[in-house]
Amino acid sequence: MLRRFIEDESGATAIEYGLIAVLVSLAAIVGITALSNAIQFLFSDNNSRLTEAFSYH
Repeated sequence: MLRRFIEDESGATAIEYGLIAVLVSLAAIVGITALSNAIQFLFSDNNSRLTEAFSYH
């Protein structure tokens, strides 16, 4: 019974697909977080430059 359980690979594919889905999700979260930080920096930098430019007027 234990030997049959160890040699049984019927659920391995589902687990592998689940792990791949988790890895892809984590990569997407990390990428989106990095992108949002970069966009936030760009808008913040533009805001400070505009504020500085209008203060001279």
